[in-house]
Amino acid sequence: MTKIKSNRYRYRYRYRKTKLVFLGTSFLILVGVGGVFMEYRASGYSVAEILNYLDRRVEGHPRLEKWTAPVFARIRALEGSSEFQAQAAQPFLIPPPPPRWGMVPLKGGEEQALIEPYLSGVWLVPPGPVHRILHVGPSESIKSISVAASMARDGDVVQIDAGDYHEDVVASWGQNDLLIQGVGGNARLFAEGNSAEGKAIWVVRGGRIRIENIDFMNAQVSDRNGAGIRFEKGDLWVRNCLFFANENGLLTSDEENSSLVIENSEFAYNGAGDGFSHDLYVGKLKSLVVLASYFHHANVGHLFKSRAARNDILYNRLTDEMGGRASYELDLPNGGTALVLGNIIQQGTDTENSTVISYGEEGMSGPDNVLYLASNTLVNDKEGAGAFLRVPKAGARVVSVNNLLVGYGEYHVLAGLVSSNDRSVDWQAFYRPLRQDYRLEAPVEEQLHYETPSPSLAPDIDLVPRAEPVAPRQLNLLKHGPVYPGALQTLAP
Repeated sequence: MTKIKSNRYRYRYRYRKTKLVFLGTSFLILVGVGGVFMEYRASGYSVAEILNYLDRRVEGHPRLEKWTAPVFARIRALEGSSEFQAQAAQPFLIPPPPPRWGMVPLKGGEEQALIEPYLSGVWLVPPGPVHRILHVGPSESIKSISVAASMARDGDVVQIDAGDYHEDVVASWGQNDLLIQGVGGNARLFAEGNSAEGKAIWVVRGGRIRIENIDFMNAQVSDRNGAGIRFEKGDLWVRNCLFFANENGLLTSDEENSSLVIENSEFAYNGAGDGFSHDLYVGKLKSLVVLASYFHHANVGHLFKSRAARNDILYNRLTDEMGGRASYELDLPNGGTALVLGNIIQQGTDTENSTVISYGEEGMSGPDNVLYLASNTLVNDKEGAGAFLRVPKAGARVVSVNNLLVGYGEYHVLAGLVSSNDRSVDWQAFYRPLRQDYRLEAPVEEQLHYETPSPSLAPDIDLVPRAEPVAPRQLNLLKHGPVYPGALQTLAP
């Protein structure tokens, strides 16, 4: 009898000890999860982002998953947040493409002078004499773009009649001093399941090549990385082009001696939905210049991602708008020297990431890591949390002047931030913010005044805007100096 009682007490002791250990462990887990939650919340992340992060951290630990799953589910129910997998599974609706554009006149003296200071040397050398002109179209002797690409030589001009093309549109271009242009309006190329080299509608790896008035539509390949253009080598200037409903809009290699210029172009509804494909994805090029262009409605990926050593992003519209599901609006993951001047950058309500601009998240790769944010209108429509700018790594300098900040969030910069005359305003300050019309209305503009940046902030860079973006993908030269902070100087009617 004594031995039975002894065993009973021993079992009770072990049970109580196990229960205490379990409760203590559960308490520590909850404290740890709560600590992570509060730390992330203070960093401007949304509840959905935090829960998705915690889901990934406990994944593969059955006991933790058992205890955390109902807690996370309850929080999601209260916050109205769906799980990451459920978000990704939601259909991404792609509307019919916009009408084809007419040809945009070449820039005059003032507009050309606006972009010249940002161009790499190769674009300042005048092109050589035209070798010959190849005409492509239904009524021309050359009816196939693929055939024209095989016939083209250095110094040629390839002119493609305006219209829709569904056959023989894929091509690889490796020439130098080549101009490819739609004439009479834009030539619209539909991939129809075809690709050049299993990569893109067009693969470009020549010397100096200009592409104008071409629309790239519906590129898809087996690895879900199909691009309108895959730019691999040389120097490329893209002007008045549309990239629509591709797995990647325009995708480049990491060729460090190459340069890319994008002007008056539109990137819309691109992305495979995997988070690794984007409206624009630029690798480790020497330089990138983007002027008067329009990026919107990316599918889970970013509107604009660049690893270039030098980025000049001037007078553009990066707006994800209603129905957009972009992650970052602007992502410069490896730092570098970047001038972001005179842009409208807006994050929509359905984003899966609360950060508008991310800089250096994957580490600074170059010797010079400076971000200049000047005269931009930054809008975060995602409720409850956000970061207009996130710089999580040390080793960078951020100069921010004359920006308008609209909506939720703030700057999250680890170190090195210099801010001057950055103003926070409400949506009511603008004419039609629900339609991304951010022209200032009276009497708000009377309370906002532009301040000329000190030359010491950027000794070799002009932080004063000379133009403003105009919908959908144009710009308006300023006749006088700027009067207000933000991207737009023209007031509401």
